[in-house]
Amino acid sequence: MAPSHPEIVQGRLDLRGWNFATSQPLALNGQWEFHPSVWLANNNKDTDTLSSDSTYLSVPENWASSLSPHKASNYGYGSYRLRIQIDPDENRIYSLRLNSISSASELFINGRLLAQSGIPADSGNQYSPKNVPYTASFTVNSNEIDLIIQVANFLNPSSGGIDRSITFGSLAAVNKETNFSIGAQLSVCLVLFLHAVYAFVLYIFGVRQKALFYFTMLNLCSIMSVLIVDDKMLLAWFPINYEWEVKINNWSYLGTALFLLIYVKQLLLPRAKIRFVQVYVWLCLVYFILILFAPANLLYELNNLNIFMVSLPFLIAPVIAWQAVRRGEPDAIFIFLGMIGFLNNMLLSIPKEIGWSHAVYYPMDLVISFFVFATYWFKSYLRSSAQTAKLADQLVKADKLKDDFLVNTSHELRNPLHGILTIAQTIMDNEDKDQLSNKENMKLLISVGKRMSYLLNDLLDLTRLRENRIRLHMTPISVQTITSGIISMTRVLAEGKPLQLNNQIPEKFPLVIADENRLIQILFNLLHNAMKFTDEGSITVSAHEKDGFAYIHVSDTGIGMDKETSRTIFLPYEQGPFEHFNPSGGIGLGLSICKQLVELHGGTISVSSAPGEGSTFIFSLRLADISAPELMKTAMLAHPETAAAQATASVDIPEPYYVADRPSILAVDDDPTNLSILVGALSLDHYDIVTAISGQEALSLLNSREWDLVITDVMMPRMSGYELCLAIRERFTAAELPVLLLTARARTEDLEAGFQAGANDYVMKPVEPMELKSRVKALTALRKSVSDKMRMEAAWLQAQIKPHFLFNTLNSVASLSDFDTARMRKLIEAFSQYLRASFANRNLERIVPLEVELELVRSYLYIEKERFEERLQVIWEIDKFDSLMLPPLSIQPLVENAVRHGVLRQVSGVEVQIRITNHVQFAMISIIDNGAGMNTETLQRVLEQPKDTKGGIGLPNTHRRLKQLYGEGLTISSELYKGTTVTFIVPLSHK
Repeated sequence: MAPSHPEIVQGRLDLRGWNFATSQPLALNGQWEFHPSVWLANNNKDTDTLSSDSTYLSVPENWASSLSPHKASNYGYGSYRLRIQIDPDENRIYSLRLNSISSASELFINGRLLAQSGIPADSGNQYSPKNVPYTASFTVNSNEIDLIIQVANFLNPSSGGIDRSITFGSLAAVNKETNFSIGAQLSVCLVLFLHAVYAFVLYIFGVRQKALFYFTMLNLCSIMSVLIVDDKMLLAWFPINYEWEVKINNWSYLGTALFLLIYVKQLLLPRAKIRFVQVYVWLCLVYFILILFAPANLLYELNNLNIFMVSLPFLIAPVIAWQAVRRGEPDAIFIFLGMIGFLNNMLLSIPKEIGWSHAVYYPMDLVISFFVFATYWFKSYLRSSAQTAKLADQLVKADKLKDDFLVNTSHELRNPLHGILTIAQTIMDNEDKDQLSNKENMKLLISVGKRMSYLLNDLLDLTRLRENRIRLHMTPISVQTITSGIISMTRVLAEGKPLQLNNQIPEKFPLVIADENRLIQILFNLLHNAMKFTDEGSITVSAHEKDGFAYIHVSDTGIGMDKETSRTIFLPYEQGPFEHFNPSGGIGLGLSICKQLVELHGGTISVSSAPGEGSTFIFSLRLADISAPELMKTAMLAHPETAAAQATASVDIPEPYYVADRPSILAVDDDPTNLSILVGALSLDHYDIVTAISGQEALSLLNSREWDLVITDVMMPRMSGYELCLAIRERFTAAELPVLLLTARARTEDLEAGFQAGANDYVMKPVEPMELKSRVKALTALRKSVSDKMRMEAAWLQAQIKPHFLFNTLNSVASLSDFDTARMRKLIEAFSQYLRASFANRNLERIVPLEVELELVRSYLYIEKERFEERLQVIWEIDKFDSLMLPPLSIQPLVENAVRHGVLRQVSGVEVQIRITNHVQFAMISIIDNGAGMNTETLQRVLEQPKDTKGGIGLPNTHRRLKQLYGEGLTISSELYKGTTVTFIVPLSHK
């Protein structure tokens, strides 16, 4: 503030006795004479007394109320007058500094024009506006200074007259104050320019951070705002007219506000999309264009809008900075302090602008603001440097891991390739010498190739995870069902280890939200990892629920691991220090892939282990919202024992009906919806389809009829598709009853498990109808061709009348012709009946009436009875049946076998008993003889298909056909020298 001095009262100031040499310049604030619409300097009348229109006006102050009392307009002209009484001193040089007078002014001292800004006039057409600070120096010979300032304003509607303090003092004092103010402003501009330069250089040559560009523009706009206000040095340096002064002034302040806001937002909220900021930026762009084309008087009319637009960022940016400080953002406190400096600069400039303060230019708050902004950048640089050093250290470690990875990968690929080459060379060297050895080598070759395939699959998955190319298809899934299938698959691949695999997850465990394919991959990797490091003992999968998550445990009794290994086990290529225990090798990707897949599901994975005590891996998955109706339905479908009663009501599965000429398909899936889709895809017009919702139900249906194909899902509760396939293969070969697997994955290990379990083919889910129909058609055609082959084989066998049987029969006819022609005619009649039955087309049918089969048996036995007479005794025990159908040539080969191995091997002959008993649900057919019998070794191989044509194939053929039709073949019991009993069962419900 200016020092205390006498006040200006009624246009007069008494400075007699004032020491100008030692005092600072004083502000000429007070009551000045004001003469509206009068040019005092050009008026020759006595002006010692005020005219009727004249008044006293406080300076600095807007002149509207005094210039136009009735309409309060700032447009017009007038004269200010102040008389200053001083001590006479001809050598003293006085100086006046006029900072801002809107919008043209002339300075007169004792009637003499000393300086001016613009050209004042009494009309808008004649005057030239300009508002540039100026200084006037003078000397006086009298004891009074008559100071007159003539002012005109026809452009600025919001301000007129002397609106800033005028300073008066000695020339040295005024120049000192002026130079200090200008120097301070230039210093600030220099500091801001240096900040702008280094920020722009960093932006151009360094990292292209948008915040650096915004910081550069903020500095440049701030420099412009400093140069266009206060001493207005920009107007002194360049010939800028008044209108462009107004435009540049508006641009500089609006630009400062705009770039300050987006600079703070880019620093503290770089990824956030703040609607207000976006709207504000667009409004500023529109306002920038408006400033460019609008005249100065319109810009003055929009002054309040301009103030509002400029003030908003100065109020909002500190709030953003303070929120960042509260969030703990690194170094956000510096941004907040800088914003406080900006706000303080704006608040301090207000009293100065309205004339409440005569303080010289005060740059410290603005300098401090940009200093703390620069500190933020330097702190960021230091933090980035430290982070760079840390990353460099990590890069060195990663480079070492890469080298280790390349070494391990090269080792893992080189060894199998070397093994392949060695095995191939061995096979070539052993060509046609040792077929068994070559077969074992080929198995080893396939095993080595699969190992390489697993390795490449892991590498591909890791790449997809890093590139975020894996998309999850989240659905409600039963963990118990998935685990059952995975355990079945790993049990098939267990390679004979004495391991017990346990699924202890309850069947009614809640559903989880997961991608079925990826959940299978997670569980398979964990179980496979447990199997690698567990030579014997058990691997158990269990689960519990807590806080909306399911926690699945995979525990083993293997070698375990130490704490250091536990901390790094989920990192890529990490295998632990116990790798020498693991003969299967690997490059350490399985557990890393597990971790990333679990986290992709929104869960976590951890491990607890100790050396020698096994390991337990625990991962979490979010539980499905079972309160939702659609998930309630899915939950019931996941537990077929509770859903079976409702499956028919909830899912429309057409009722199957049996047609003999159509292939019979047994479809197995625990989800009735999938069964309905399957039935719809295959169409009941072409196939006879029966559905089952569990593996156990499917096994119970196997004996109900002759099946041409089984289609089963892999992942089912209690009994998986793999286990069902193994159970089917215990009774049927792959040709006798094909199995088609429906699987969600087509990875090598899944397909290998399916084929090892005995599957013929597989289809990926979701099922493509055309692919499904094609594969079903091929498999049912295979089944039909095999079935036809076996029937034709039986018919061919019967048609091949053995030469010795024909020769013996003709001998019998010749012998009887000599002494008993009646018996001869009966024998010839029986022989002709035998030949007709042996060559009949009905032998190619699937089933025939019992009477047809017995007719052939009776003809055969009559012929043999005539030949062997008392050495062959036949006992018939046949119950009554309404209708009994059975495969053709099913009893006759058994009777012939009993006769040949009884009569020909025993001198005493044989007794053959043919017993057919009715057990209501089924008929039991037994052929009993007291012949030579068989030892245990012969009994074990009697039903095997002979590899050459020397042995008989009648019994194996009959056995296979019965097994194919009824699920059970021949049952043979025999004791050496005591006889043999051959039995088979025909269901009476079979149609």
